Amino acid sequence: MLQFSDLVRGGEVVREVKQKFPETTPVFEKFGLRPSCDDCSIEMSARKVGASLEDLLVAANKAIYTIRGVTARAV
Repeated sequence: MLQFSDLVRGGEVVREVKQKFPETTPVFEKFGLRPSCDDCSIEMSARKVGASLEDLLVAANKAIYTIRGVTARAV
């Protein structure tokens, strides 16, 4: 089961997130992050390509939760 600490955050390095959660790779590609962005933080990479950081983080976390069979519940 994933924990709150497993959520992807903007300050994390793209390469590390891809290694820990390979299911996020297509999400990063969809948002236009190139391999040259892999050594930057997600926040910096999103800014460079003009992507919404919030939308990118939501999509990445959703991919992780979907693949790993966890669903978020509304409070």
